[in-house]
Amino acid sequence: MNKKKKKKRLKVKILIFIDLLLLLIVAGFGYFIYIANKMQLDTSGDDSIVVNDIDSDDIGGYRNIAIFGVDSRDKTLEKSTHSDTIIIASINKKTKDIKLASIYRDTYVDIPDKGFDKINAAYFKGGYPMALNTINTNFDLDIKEFVTVNFNAVCEVIDLLGGITLDITDEELKYVNGYTKELNKINGTDVGKLKSSGTQLVNGTHATAYARIRYTSGGDFKRTERQRIVISKIFEKAKSADLLTINSIINEIFPQIYTNLDSINMLSLAKDILSYNIVDETGFPFEKSAEYYKKVSYVFPIDLAANVTELHKFLFEAEAYVPSAKVQETSGKILEITGK
Repeated sequence: MNKKKKKKRLKVKILIFIDLLLLLIVAGFGYFIYIANKMQLDTSGDDSIVVNDIDSDDIGGYRNIAIFGVDSRDKTLEKSTHSDTIIIASINKKTKDIKLASIYRDTYVDIPDKGFDKINAAYFKGGYPMALNTINTNFDLDIKEFVTVNFNAVCEVIDLLGGITLDITDEELKYVNGYTKELNKINGTDVGKLKSSGTQLVNGTHATAYARIRYTSGGDFKRTERQRIVISKIFEKAKSADLLTINSIINEIFPQIYTNLDSINMLSLAKDILSYNIVDETGFPFEKSAEYYKKVSYVFPIDLAANVTELHKFLFEAEAYVPSAKVQETSGKILEITGK
């Protein structure tokens, strides 16, 4: 075979390889669009989200997403349901490290245009735009993206992953079994009780029941810690799951997710999934007091401004962040009520 024919064949092979590569890329992108479209996408309120002009270079290196867990018996995700779980997931764009900060659901905040109330009422009153605006204006954040799920989705994803390992204490055991009974009624399942405490592999119902416990010592503060434990366990298990399992999760769980993350934004997150690591977690406010005001129990930040400074240090490693005038004004109003 002469050199001319060899050159021609090589050129054809290269063109075929490029065509196949492009086909795979298009097919892969098309499949991702397909699975992303399974979610309940809603961007209708994006234009009304208040994003603060924060004078801080630190926050620019992070992508912040709000995760809402709703206790919805009729599986309503959009609004008219309280966000019992509120977690800020802050992703370091450079290192891919993730930090989780749970906001206690009874935290006393100023809900824009609605006045002071528990923070979980913001989602109930105005859906995701009001919930994000409340978080941003009270804590000097820039969150524009959110994901909402209900308890049923959490149960199912853990079951599809083959369960997670939890350390159940003697005190927690009876509450796990109590919430298991309630979840069976909500989800139409028939999951039995856990027989003993200790470290063990639990199914989705038992894990979700564990995450709902709030009546042991530590109350709701301890409950948010349990929620972060469950999220971390799910995340680590999902990273090592095979393609068949991931596909099952996509088909079963994605239709139960409500979000404003479109397919492009989802792709920007998914491409680095194996690089992500949850490196730290906390509850917020850091300094707080649980007490009654006008016959209602709230979690009051003790010096909101100082708490916001510490939150920026925890999430963004910002040293000596100075809260905005709005946060300082809100902090002063809370101080008038609590004297703290």
